[in-house]
Amino acid sequence: MDERSPNIVQVTELLAASREGQQGALEELLPLVYDELHSLARRRMAAERGNHTLQATALVNEAWMRLVNQRDQNWESRSHFLAIAATVMRRVLVNHARSKHAEKRGGGREQVTLDEAATELAGRSGDMLALDEALSRLSGAHPEQARMVELRFFAGLEHAEVAQVLGVSTRTAERGWRLARAWLQRELAPAG
Repeated sequence: MDERSPNIVQVTELLAASREGQQGALEELLPLVYDELHSLARRRMAAERGNHTLQATALVNEAWMRLVNQRDQNWESRSHFLAIAATVMRRVLVNHARSKHAEKRGGGREQVTLDEAATELAGRSGDMLALDEALSRLSGAHPEQARMVELRFFAGLEHAEVAQVLGVSTRTAERGWRLARAWLQRELAPAG
């Protein structure tokens, strides 16, 4: 989508207004980004197991509540906002998986089937908690690469958008994605 389209310009203006504390900016923002958030949530939920108790609409609602309740809203652009929204959705899903795991009192972890992007990352279906743990380890070793994974996999951003959010060149974003993908593939490979 062209960063100069009327909707994107309006979203960027509303994000700036929200950052400046303008009342009502977030209420005006929601209808403009809701379809994109819902699409993002549907993609995330498609990667989950079929009988998941959380629905895409509930994921959007939970993520939206967490986004608007953040103290420091420093959203610079539509891409940046969607990247943060994707990270929040990831946290919601991980927290949901953790609570379900705790409910099982020692039972196996929730199994999730990852979509094509995760298949590209992991080479197999995986576990949301294992992916989250691997991303945490990657973040400790290579924080920028971990952020690239969040932006590409969870937010669905293209390399150019990742580069814009991180303030790096597109080639750097592409190279970081390849390195992160290889690292995660190794980390998520079955033992033995």
